[in-house]
Amino acid sequence: MTDTNFQIDFNAPAVLRKWPSIKNERVSSSLGASPYLVAEGTLDECMRQFMAKPINQHHLYEIHTAPQSDVVSAILSAKHIVEGSVARFPLMVKDLERRCQNIISSEAS
Repeated sequence: MTDTNFQIDFNAPAVLRKWPSIKNERVSSSLGASPYLVAEGTLDECMRQFMAKPINQHHLYEIHTAPQSDVVSAILSAKHIVEGSVARFPLMVKDLERRCQNIISSEAS
């Protein structure tokens, strides 16, 4: 049985890292690449900084933190960060949606 009342500790230490890229594609770890430090602070702070990054670069970022049960893994991908941000920062997510719509609209023009 899983605990559906699990609370995420957004004050947990975390680091925001970015993978090196060429033409907006990750450089493979098989070529010796590894993500470099962008910011260090709490999970909350790192999520906020991630959400402020350009949307078309989100796939290059990840957050490293201490695992918290089955809810938060040691490495959070862009997908997991955005999913967690929906509950944590609803207004910021609305802004992200607006920015996505603007990108889609400008590409369609």
